[in-house]
Amino acid sequence: MRAEVDLVVPVKTLHRAKTRLVGVTDDRPALALAFALDTIAAALPVVRGVLAVTEDAAVAAELRAMGVASVAGPEGLNEALRFGAAVLRARDRGSVVGALQADLPALRTDELAAALGAARGRASCPDRQGTGTTLLLSAPGGDLDPRFGAGSARAHAADAQVLLGPWPSLRCDVDTAEDLELATGLGLGPRSAAALCPVGG
Repeated sequence: MRAEVDLVVPVKTLHRAKTRLVGVTDDRPALALAFALDTIAAALPVVRGVLAVTEDAAVAAELRAMGVASVAGPEGLNEALRFGAAVLRARDRGSVVGALQADLPALRTDELAAALGAARGRASCPDRQGTGTTLLLSAPGGDLDPRFGAGSARAHAADAQVLLGPWPSLRCDVDTAEDLELATGLGLGPRSAAALCPVGG
């Protein structure tokens, strides 16, 4: 594990998040928030710091309670990531800056640590379908240069080490009901599990 890693985690405004999970839960914003909080909680023990980029005051408040800083950033995923990476780079010009997606509710701390430890310079981890990207790491002191969007795994692999290994929870981002079923099989974080099965529900 490389202790000098700082992560940017982009979190959408909750009412716009996870629209493809309509019908899975009566409270989609609460589920999206739980996903983000579980993802960040799993990452915190194995990185130096996490900076969330979000316009949502409710998200920022929950993160503050966890001791996680957040900043409001520009529209667009890549724009938000570049903004957050610049904030982190201004603090430490030699560190590794990473982008971690906020929809990894089954993320295991040990699996993230293993992936970080396997990285040698600029690196990316594809999602389970092999088309998207769940984690992108800069080289020490290097630009993050995010290329998220359709086909991002291929775009990042053009100049980044592809991280493939025993970390299924890092590759299991959740956009659909099928994704959520697979993540549940891996073991959801406590907030996500509670959001799906509220007490008294």
